[in-house]
Parts: sequence; structure tokens; C-alpha cells
Amino acid sequence: MIFRQLFEPLSSTYTYLLGCGQTGQAVLIDPVIVAIDRDMAELSRLGLTLAYTLETHLHADHITAGLEMKKKVGSRIAAPAFDRLPCADFGIEDGKPFQVGGITLQPLHTPGHTDGHFAYLAGDKVFTGDALLIDGCGRTDFQNGDAGALYKSVREKLFSLPDDVLVYPAHDYKGRHVSSIAQEKKRNPRLGNERTLEEFRNIMAHLNLPYPKFMDYAVPGNKLCGVCPHDLPENLEKYCRHIAESPQG
Repeated sequence: MIFRQLFEPLSSTYTYLLGCGQTGQAVLIDPVIVAIDRDMAELSRLGLTLAYTLETHLHADHITAGLEMKKKVGSRIAAPAFDRLPCADFGIEDGKPFQVGGITLQPLHTPGHTDGHFAYLAGDKVFTGDALLIDGCGRTDFQNGDAGALYKSVREKLFSLPDDVLVYPAHDYKGRHVSSIAQEKKRNPRLGNERTLEEFRNIMAHLNLPYPKFMDYAVPGNKLCGVCPHDLPENLEKYCRHIAESPQG
């Protein structure tokens, strides 16, 4: 399997490119709309054809490139069936393998950050979205988030994977690239070791995080598989600058 980890600095988002060396087909997990040119250049450099874009969840901090990629290269949009997106071409379901060329992804429903959140297991790699971050996890105070559900998703589903499975999260804010199930079980300050559900609930209830500044635009745009709003404030235009400046947009 051809594998690339790509970083978008505005939202600190990791996009993952997985390619099949035999068929030349590829999938992009969590592509970001402002990074379309980067992703297309990487696909071209590797001689791959984008078959699917694949979402872990409805993002609140960036707009997906799913729809624009579909317009540009004819790729299909795969997203959790739970979210019932009319714009999706394929609905991901828990336990039903997702195939792209010779690549098989095992979808794992991991609610808690959002109720429709999925992680994807591919061999010795698991793409955990916002459910499990390196030494952390996604917040649980919006989009039907639930600390109890996230605790169960991580402790019972993700932490049940083999210790040597590599953890690739959707975000990192400290320049880290990869972890492992063993590492997160041992040292994740929110969910590792013998952390109890009550302790985790208390941690999540007292994070005191600010309201996501882009959320009111990102979530509606992502429910349409990647549409930038026309009424975007000037201070947030950088999150959709690629489309705002595109001759096709």
C-alpha cells in the first residue's frame, strides 16, 4: 500500500492518502478544501487516480474537499451512513469493509466526539479521526458529543486493537505524527492507564474550550460534502481561500 500523511496548517488537519500499487486507485481520508492543489499534485506525482474521498465525521474546523474533488477528478464521496448525507455516494457502516482497489478499510463506529464518528483500520494502521488523538482526544461538547460514548469507543473498541497498531489521528497541534495503541493505553492523560469513566467525564466537563470560530460555517458546508458559504466573514476567508480565488468557484 502506498501511504502518505499530509498536513494542513490552518486547521492542523492530517489528510491521509492511501494508494493501491496494483490498480492505481487511491482514497483520501479527511481531505481539506484549501489543500486541493497539494493533494492533486501528490496523486499525480505518485501516478494514482483518486477513487474516493472518505470522511471520519462532520468536521467543525475545516471544510472537506470531497465535493470539489468529485467535480475535478470524478472521485466518489464516502461518508458515515449514520449522518445521512444526500451528497454522499457511499455510506460507511460499522463492520462492513470498505474496498478501494486492493486496499481494505475496516470501519469502526466510534461515537463520542460526534455521534456519527468513524475510525478506519487498515492493516497495522488505524485512522482515528478526532476520537483518539496523540495524548488526547476530541472534545465532546457539541454535535451530539458525549463523554461516556467516547470513553466506551476508545476503551472498548480502539484499545482492543493490537498494541502495535499505529495510531494516525485527524489532528495534532504539537508537531507529532503518529502514536500506537500501546502508547495511548499507557500514557494518554485522558483515557489511558486506569482512568475511570467518572474521571474522564470530569476532565471533559472542565476543559473550558472556546466555541469553535469556524463551526457555524463548517458544519453546514460539510453536510453538503464541502460547500463554502457565501456569507463567510473576512477574517475566516482563509479557510476557503482556494475556492474563493478559483476560476471554477
